[in-house]
Amino acid sequence: MKSQLIGFLMNFWISFSLALYFHSGEREEKCIIEDVPTDTLVIGNYKVQRWDMHKQDFLESAPGLGMFVTVTAPSAEVLLSKLYGPQGTFSFTSYLSGEHIICLQSNSTRFVAFAGSKLRIHLDIRVGEHFLDESVVQAKDKVNEVNFRLEHLIEQIHHISKEQNYEREREEKFRKTSEETNSNILWWAIVQTLILISIGIWQIKSLRDFFISKKLV
Repeated sequence: MKSQLIGFLMNFWISFSLALYFHSGEREEKCIIEDVPTDTLVIGNYKVQRWDMHKQDFLESAPGLGMFVTVTAPSAEVLLSKLYGPQGTFSFTSYLSGEHIICLQSNSTRFVAFAGSKLRIHLDIRVGEHFLDESVVQAKDKVNEVNFRLEHLIEQIHHISKEQNYEREREEKFRKTSEETNSNILWWAIVQTLILISIGIWQIKSLRDFFISKKLV
């Protein structure tokens, strides 16, 4: 009963993932931005399909096609730069919180044959998620299975807590920026008001001096 409950919780638990697909030209680089907390594991799975002119559909695989994956940290440091096949998995661990740029670019070994062809790239990015190996779980007895699933659940809770702390940091940073902006706007409004008052006083004094010089007053 406990193992079923833990399994239900594990299936119900929300995972931070991004699954999408997009179209790309041959040797065209496509990038996405993923906001990642510090010290967080990011795992990406991708699959490339090539457009077939005769079938007017995307093929299930793209033999002879490679995919160059580059990951850049917020500090502009390259965390990953590697050539993979038409289907693969890449991973990296962030050491700084912020926007990480993940770029994919096709690098065909048969460029002439594929020249100008359209590609469909399926991309699944999971942030802070460690996969639960069911084969390992099944090999354990019931007690160890529950402990193993609990450890995995606790790890997910730690990741959720880390995400919440990161969001609080971002909110605090945004609030400080907003307060500084509002303060600058207030001071600029005060400066503008003082400038207008000074110009008005100067104009009044100039008119008064003019009238006195002309003996109109």
